[in-house]
Amino acid sequence: MSQEENYKRVYTGPETNVQYLQELYEKAGIHSRVRNDFDSGLRAGFGGGVPNQAQLFVMQNHYDEALKMAKSTFPKDFENE
Repeated sequence: MSQEENYKRVYTGPETNVQYLQELYEKAGIHSRVRNDFDSGLRAGFGGGVPNQAQLFVMQNHYDEALKMAKSTFPKDFENE
């Protein structure tokens, strides 16, 4: 099993929101990773992704707690679920 399979996407949104959630998760002892396809594409020399949008991943065993924190912090981002 690769390391990537241990992570689950908990939030997609503006980079500032992702950074704020990362800080909250860090204080709660939840490790997270960020994926920004737009920035990665620019660095590689091609386009891709949406500007100012990033994905936030957490370890699967912390997913429920992290999702609850994200929903309570940015409830409008979860209205259409």
